[in-house]
Amino acid sequence: MLRCPRSPLRLRLCLCVLLLLLLLLPGAPGHRGDAEPGPGAEKTGSRWAWPAFQGLQERLRAAGALSRRYWALFSCRVWPEHCEEDEEAPAGPLAWGRALLGQQYLDILTTWYCSFQDCCDSGDCRISNNFTGLKSDLSVRLHGQHLAQELVLRTVRGYLELPRPEKALVLSFHGWSGTGKNFVARMLAENLYRDGLRSDCVKVFIAMFHFPHPTSVDLYKIQPQLAFWCTSFKPFPMLFYVIVITLDRKEQLTGQIRKTQERCHQTLFIFDEAEKLHPGLLEALRPHLGRQAPENHRAQSPRSIFLFLSNLGGSVINEVVLRLLKAGRPREDVALGDLQPRLRAAVGEAPDSGFGHSCLVKENLIDFFVPFLPLEYRHVRLCARDAFLSQKLLYTEELLDEIAKMMVYVPKEEQLFSSQGCKSISQRINYFLP
Repeated sequence: MLRCPRSPLRLRLCLCVLLLLLLLLPGAPGHRGDAEPGPGAEKTGSRWAWPAFQGLQERLRAAGALSRRYWALFSCRVWPEHCEEDEEAPAGPLAWGRALLGQQYLDILTTWYCSFQDCCDSGDCRISNNFTGLKSDLSVRLHGQHLAQELVLRTVRGYLELPRPEKALVLSFHGWSGTGKNFVARMLAENLYRDGLRSDCVKVFIAMFHFPHPTSVDLYKIQPQLAFWCTSFKPFPMLFYVIVITLDRKEQLTGQIRKTQERCHQTLFIFDEAEKLHPGLLEALRPHLGRQAPENHRAQSPRSIFLFLSNLGGSVINEVVLRLLKAGRPREDVALGDLQPRLRAAVGEAPDSGFGHSCLVKENLIDFFVPFLPLEYRHVRLCARDAFLSQKLLYTEELLDEIAKMMVYVPKEEQLFSSQGCKSISQRINYFLP
């Protein structure tokens, strides 16, 4: 159902004027050109003036009735909740059928109105939830990731179609750099929200950008007022600074999540470089990821999707895929069950990251670990082709081969997987531009 607000009086008057003007367009119902006197009438004098005046009155009354009919149909299109069904006007000289009313005029007016007013079916015009587009993007634009294609589409669609979800949907993307983790996150934003990553309902956090390491000297520039307390708190001034700055970051993070959820009943949070997030920040996310108590007073249950993007487990994924390929298993036959147990174990045992030892993993708050497989030569060629097409540049098969050969492939013996996936393909194309 359309959820447009009622228009103000000025807008309604403006629309009425436009409707009247449309009646004067050639081909509009009731349009017959300039009035002409009847047969035998003189062109001057008053003998035909009164009949002409009566004809003009009749045309004005018809135009007014037709405008009211246009307005009724237009109102029912953009404000259906206030629309009252009326009986079709009886056929007359101008015929009140939809075809004669000029369906194209209604389309023009509706498009014009909705160009500056929110007209949508979801109740919140920031949310699009275009699952058809998401399915198309995952199958056409994402290469070599059949597991991610199927798992992401199924879980996201299933979650958003739940009448009352009990918790947030938490997905953790794992794989080497350049395999498509950020690409899929962007696809989700573009298809679930009208403004994509710029939507008020989407927040992106990059670990080393938004939450730099607490021991970094640059943090003194961010919070210079803490310098005095750091030097005064002996014998561990830096320890005090770390505690205070971590608490400050936690408050910033939880505050942004809370405000975003208050603005939108459906939200998307993306954490890039998740393995570098401070343990205190991960702990602060626990209330937002666990099961929520039912809120019966809310008409619509809030929905939140959390995406964690990480390189953790990438080497394990590559090892499993390489072993299966050597055993003669087609790449497309690699199943989620072949990877999930080892991937989960590798993430939980990662020595240099607090992500695997956080409440997210230990308390099973992550719903699915999504593996991104290493990309092969043929996938790199497809990425190069897409980069040419996105820039509307001509290419040849030989040129795609040259670009694909510029990448480094591992392991050393097999030369099977691109060490950078499809990363930096666009920059490499610039080498071949005139």
